[in-house]
Amino acid sequence: MLIQVVKSKIHRVRVTEAELNYIGSITIDEKLMEACNMVEGEKVQIVNINNGQRLETYTINGKAGSGVICLNGPAARLVAVDDPIIIIAYGFMEMEEAKSFKPSIIFPNEETNQLC
Repeated sequence: MLIQVVKSKIHRVRVTEAELNYIGSITIDEKLMEACNMVEGEKVQIVNINNGQRLETYTINGKAGSGVICLNGPAARLVAVDDPIIIIAYGFMEMEEAKSFKPSIIFPNEETNQLC
């Protein structure tokens, strides 16, 4: 049996932009994505710490080292610039593999969105 587990997590980054007039997705600094093993186009869950909103979208690579965290399209209505969010990617695996699997979790500087 396959179960779904946390694969990658960016814990508490600050929203730098919210762009309503876009197709949809979240733009994430490429360095952050690499550090937690996320890839462009991957489905992620966004949790807004300020208002409790949860949403699903997909990732787009942002400029490496820029600290960009931009919610695009309709998701832009669920955040405000400077909101702290958590970004989570999940993966499917067999129960036995999941018992020893360790997710890639990073804790960037919440003020700058840079790796510590």
